[in-house]
Amino acid sequence: MRKKMSYTIGQLAEKMNISAHTLRCYDKEGLLPFVTRSTNGIRMFDESDIEF
Repeated sequence: MRKKMSYTIGQLAEKMNISAHTLRCYDKEGLLPFVTRSTNGIRMFDESDIEF
């Protein structure tokens, strides 16, 4: 079974060539309802989130 790849907000921002601040704003506005958080409260994204 293939392990699901997870990204922090900084990693995703770099991969998508946008700022982490922009992603945080989108999350605050409710535009990213699928975002999960780690036990430490860090936003975590997976491959399907990138496609969105």
